[in-house]
Amino acid sequence: MKKLITGNEAVALGAVAAGVKAVTGYPGTPSTGTITYLLSMDLPDTHVEWSVNEKVAIDVAAGLGWGGHRVLVTTKMSGVNVAADSLVSIAHSGVDGGMVIYVADDPGVSAGMVEQDSRAYALMADMVILEPSSVKESYEMTKFAFDLSEQIQTPVFVRSVTALANSFAEVDIEPPGKVSQAEPLLVRDINRYTKAGSVIGKTQHQKIINNLEKAGQILEDIGFNKIVLSANKGGLGIITVGITAAYMDEAFEMLEQHTSVKRDEISVLNVYASLPFPEKKVRQLLAHCGTILVLEELEPHLEKNVYVEAQKTGFNGKIVGKLDKTLSRIGEYGVEQIVRGTAAALGLDFPEELLKGMSSGEAYAADRPITVCAGCPHRGTYMAIIDALRRLRLKKSEVMVTGDIGCTILGMNPPYDIIWNEISMGASVSLAQGYVYAGVKTPVIATIGDSTFFHGGIPGLINAIQHDVNMTLIIMDNRWTAMTGMQENPGTSKKYQGEGYVEVDIARIVPALGVTQYFEMDPFNYRESSEILQKALKLPGVKVVLARGECAIQVVRHNEVEKIVRVIDENCNQCKLCIMVTGCAALSLGNGTVLVDEALCTGCGLCVAVCNRNAMELIDREN
Repeated sequence: MKKLITGNEAVALGAVAAGVKAVTGYPGTPSTGTITYLLSMDLPDTHVEWSVNEKVAIDVAAGLGWGGHRVLVTTKMSGVNVAADSLVSIAHSGVDGGMVIYVADDPGVSAGMVEQDSRAYALMADMVILEPSSVKESYEMTKFAFDLSEQIQTPVFVRSVTALANSFAEVDIEPPGKVSQAEPLLVRDINRYTKAGSVIGKTQHQKIINNLEKAGQILEDIGFNKIVLSANKGGLGIITVGITAAYMDEAFEMLEQHTSVKRDEISVLNVYASLPFPEKKVRQLLAHCGTILVLEELEPHLEKNVYVEAQKTGFNGKIVGKLDKTLSRIGEYGVEQIVRGTAAALGLDFPEELLKGMSSGEAYAADRPITVCAGCPHRGTYMAIIDALRRLRLKKSEVMVTGDIGCTILGMNPPYDIIWNEISMGASVSLAQGYVYAGVKTPVIATIGDSTFFHGGIPGLINAIQHDVNMTLIIMDNRWTAMTGMQENPGTSKKYQGEGYVEVDIARIVPALGVTQYFEMDPFNYRESSEILQKALKLPGVKVVLARGECAIQVVRHNEVEKIVRVIDENCNQCKLCIMVTGCAALSLGNGTVLVDEALCTGCGLCVAVCNRNAMELIDREN
């Protein structure tokens, strides 16, 4: 059956076709769509879950893999960092059931966070990494990855990138594979499943190296990496890695139109498994060509090995890529990079004005700050922090407010300009402690979202409690993992999680940890929230404030908007205070008065609270 799907959905359906027993992961753009799609399917024999973080996801998966079942883990590039501690150990122990780790990297940083090349983890752990170049290949390689994992008894990476994860294509989909109902394997083997001692560790290391070599031979035997040698011996050879192969046709259409380059005179090696390194195929290319162009996004992992093989084989030609500074280690690769690289390799001039037209669309985008949605509870929290500092006669420039991943980081932008920094999930709490230890005399505030608190913030809070750190933690609880698309988290209401789930209440966790200076506030109650924060900031030791208000998008989706703001025109003088303080997208300037966009307004009332001319009021929304 043919189906129009995305790259993320292709991975999901590939796993289903392979008879996957369970899928675990944590929401993170650009990989989120895989589990989101699986949760929409009727899969009675497959367990699918959003785990509390990526390390938990991979540990759960290891139990299934060691138990002899097929399991998929999904993550974005930053999530591999979280899982890495377990990842390497699990890889060294190996698995009996097929275990596939799907990671989607983000060249070009369209989704935020670092521009990371996750292949480095495969290199460190001696693991196979498969890199599809199309939606169809994402589907097929995911299915194949389970078979390969079982053959070599090692987890296998399938690596995608943002452009591929979000691309659409029509793919021929197989029916769901049979999910194993066999009893789980229970094997007690401390030499395999522990790291207790030098001999055990070194033996496991040698085994995974052997398994990687075995995988290399399997891939070579089936012709996994594709090579086409032209009749033009001594000419140009191009090595593509993963998605870069998808842009070759368009690039050579341009090259043939504007230069003397002919596609059929170019030898091409399409690499779909950069680890294990395709030594034999690369040697074939080196023996046939006089110049080599390497096209791989982000880090020159494969390119470095090409140089090694060139040295070993006595290759005297030219190698063009990142290491000679022709191409960049930054950003996505597309038609422009192939054209530039090919022109440089062949010493050709290419019309620069044509290349400029291929630059990122961001160059043409309007310059505007990213802010929270109309009705977002975080807006009230930012406003309350600013007001509390003002009333305590403190300047924003004097008070450290650490930030964390998710919607909460948007407080770094106008009109709030209150968040200073961002590292990784949960780091805001511990980072704040560091500033306290550094000797900051003014109050130090850490901000974190609810999903992020569950993911990585709890250990930092425990550390702060143990060391009685003088800081204030504000947990901004909107009850969802909102920035990645409103996935459930442990604190989401049970009525939305469904049967078989239990709501975990942050309001019970924090006091249970020993926090005695604990406060709760309604971020839409502007004045009261400011007073609570003023009180907390004046107290010594660890203070925790839980700011709880549901995500505005979900409130609208659930038809729970009861109020709306109306402007009293005769009282409004267009002072713009409501717009400048709240930054709400539902407010704009009209002819002589402020306008409220009823399609966006959720009746949070924050603009009403800051208006000092009684020009705004809350009224019942008419259905």
